Amino acid sequence: MTQQRLNTGWEHYRGSLGGVWEVWRADKLQNHYNVPWEPVTLPHTYNGLDVMDPDGKYYQGQGWYRTRLDVNNPYPQGRTLLHFEGAGQRTDVYVYTEKVGSHLGGYDEFTVDITEAAERAKQIERYAGQVPVAACCDNSRELETIPSDASDFNLYGGIYRYLNLRYVPQVSLAQVHVETDVQGLSEAGAEGGRCLVKVKANLYNPDAVQGQVKLSIVLKDRDGRRVATAETATEAWDGPREIAALMLEKPELWSTDNPYLYTCSVTLQAGESSMETVERFGVRTFEFVKQGPFKLNGERLLLRGTHRHEDHAEVGAAMTEEQIREEMVLIKEMGANFIRLGHYQQSRIVLELCDELGILVWEEIPWCRGGLGGVDYRQQCIDMLTAMIHQHYNHPSVILWGLGNENDWECDFDYFDQEEIRAFMKQLHDLSHQLDPSRLTAIRRCEFCKDIIDVYSPSIWAGWYRGIYTDYESSSRAAFENVHSFFHMEWGADNLATRHVEKTFTGFEFIQSSGADTDERDGDYLLTGGEARVSRDGDWSETYFCEMIDWYLKSQEQMGWLTGAAQWAFKDFATPVRPDSPIPYLNMKGIVERDLTPKDAFYVFQSYWATKPMVRIYGHSMPVRWGGADEVKQFKVYSNAERVELFLDGQSLGVRKRDSQNFPAAGLRWETTLTAGEHQVRAVAVKDGVTVTDELSFVYQTQAWGEPVALQVTTEPQPDGRVYVEARAVDAQGVFCPDAARFVRFGLAGDGRLLDNLGTIRGSRLVQLAAGRAGIYVDPRGGLPAGITVTDFVTAGGPAASLGSGAAGGLAGARTSIVSIACEGMGTAFVTVTSN
Repeated sequence: MTQQRLNTGWEHYRGSLGGVWEVWRADKLQNHYNVPWEPVTLPHTYNGLDVMDPDGKYYQGQGWYRTRLDVNNPYPQGRTLLHFEGAGQRTDVYVYTEKVGSHLGGYDEFTVDITEAAERAKQIERYAGQVPVAACCDNSRELETIPSDASDFNLYGGIYRYLNLRYVPQVSLAQVHVETDVQGLSEAGAEGGRCLVKVKANLYNPDAVQGQVKLSIVLKDRDGRRVATAETATEAWDGPREIAALMLEKPELWSTDNPYLYTCSVTLQAGESSMETVERFGVRTFEFVKQGPFKLNGERLLLRGTHRHEDHAEVGAAMTEEQIREEMVLIKEMGANFIRLGHYQQSRIVLELCDELGILVWEEIPWCRGGLGGVDYRQQCIDMLTAMIHQHYNHPSVILWGLGNENDWECDFDYFDQEEIRAFMKQLHDLSHQLDPSRLTAIRRCEFCKDIIDVYSPSIWAGWYRGIYTDYESSSRAAFENVHSFFHMEWGADNLATRHVEKTFTGFEFIQSSGADTDERDGDYLLTGGEARVSRDGDWSETYFCEMIDWYLKSQEQMGWLTGAAQWAFKDFATPVRPDSPIPYLNMKGIVERDLTPKDAFYVFQSYWATKPMVRIYGHSMPVRWGGADEVKQFKVYSNAERVELFLDGQSLGVRKRDSQNFPAAGLRWETTLTAGEHQVRAVAVKDGVTVTDELSFVYQTQAWGEPVALQVTTEPQPDGRVYVEARAVDAQGVFCPDAARFVRFGLAGDGRLLDNLGTIRGSRLVQLAAGRAGIYVDPRGGLPAGITVTDFVTAGGPAASLGSGAAGGLAGARTSIVSIACEGMGTAFVTVTSN
């Protein structure tokens, strides 16, 4: 097989067409029938920016793609295929005006054979032997498909994963599965053990060619040495078939610390043509002990996890391989050994990186919320589960196939039948075990189905949607005792990047402890109404988020019965159901921002999970701290070192010894008084003979302030030509208000461009102030702005109340100001803005 990625040479049109002929008719008629196509590079989504537009819902509808291909299949009578790694949510594929394939489902791979259609298209004279190819993607709302539009994530449209042109022989290998059966595993590992490796294959033989084929199977270790081989000759066959059974003596086991990968190459010879398929695999065992912990290769492993959506600033789901790798490496550097891929089958690149990095995986189908539809709805669930298992079968990182998420969430249909959902869940469970007996099934939050699947996660949101974070242990223990295999998926808190507070909101004062009752309930995610809860009444700060994480992680270390837990979610991501977030349409529970900028929480995780020496002073994105002249202030440091010394303005504040159970910050905290003005802090830590340091500077403000009445704005040119614009809230005397938290809106008068709709703290034109400030980048190239508009939305009830004010409503008033820009360029002068 030969393959090339089709990344370049594409054009895109967002909108519906009267028919596929409209894609090409301008090529023939050369007149006003042309539509405005734009050049794009794949992967691409037509929702890259509009999902974060604060002024309206994102586009759901058709998007067209077209290109012209040079098709030169080297195989005699070979087949020419288009292999889509993912496109959403419905896709129709055309060669010229001939429809050659369709696919329903935005997350599984699919292949379209264009062999005969390509040969016919080559005869069209005006294309001079090239093959015109078009694809229509459609993410329109449709209740009888999964996932539900009520899901807490966007249903992107477009060819948002890689698209490949493949040439294969007339008879080719369609799929190769590698099964491993470990025998004689001891507590010490595979010493004296062995592994039976079974290789199964499917053929792609659309011409139904008869005759003998030859197969050569070679297993190699990580260094490329052959460890087992087999050869066979057989008649061409239909369906899956075992083609080899090979024994590995004393195999090297795959683990999260040593992700050892073997390769299995299968060469098929049919007539004069041959092709080779190479699959990687690992040897490992795992077990969820009944009412006990998780074991990998016979040894207990606490699963330390997070979650991932395919979503990134500016590009949405259309992440490049480089962006995906950067994200997965960050997850491993955080110290995670587990990830749940929510809530759909994700890119093959993600799974390959999990294999390489040593990250165990729960992957699931997008039966997410809404209820249960009819025959076609159920068939799509079955098809996507089958595709996910077949396509990701060989990845040793995968241990759980997820069958659904929040299937108790009623909304899409005028009926809701628990027994019907139970029956269908059982059907999916049985199908999963039939397709893959080696792995287990799992779901999250559907109590009336928890007895059907193998591993269950209830909803436990202690300290966010219900109760306080000190309820975490009791909630988890109660849930653990109610199921055979408990695994805690989803915990955390929304937090606005760079928002820090001097006194964190905890809810301890007025939210009643819920004990074991901390499940999220209908409406808890809303920012108004219902019972008191931190998600509604809290400060949405990084400060609170870090304290909550700290409590959870120190608790997990002492829960010897725990299989593991996974924080939701690694990265902030776009969602249509949260227009009232401090950055509208953003789920802000990330450890990193939507562009992968780490928040302070990232380093809290590292201090518990990472092995590489690290130290981090809390508050790098807190340039101003505040308080009284004689007030005792606390510095927190997160580190995995045994001892840390802290220096303030060059003077040692002493050495602290790390104790994970000494909350907060594992005992690495110092108290002192501060004088007004600038200060420098430096931390020095030693771990395993390696010295690591961290330092930051800040201004300590002792001057009291009143209600914010105006914004002061600075403009700062950047080395890359951009300009950073920052607005700071001040009171009537011009004193900075570091706790101001209301919305501001940035705009431009004249030319230039705001770099907005990115879903980041510095890439959103409508955003709440974070610790009294907000900013955005401006690109002046192509035209200098006449001015920058800053609208200050005034809300009643102070900063905490403003958290729920919303992107489109609930605003008590607004004041708009314009910052003038000098003709020669953006200035850096401090500008005081007088509100209208």
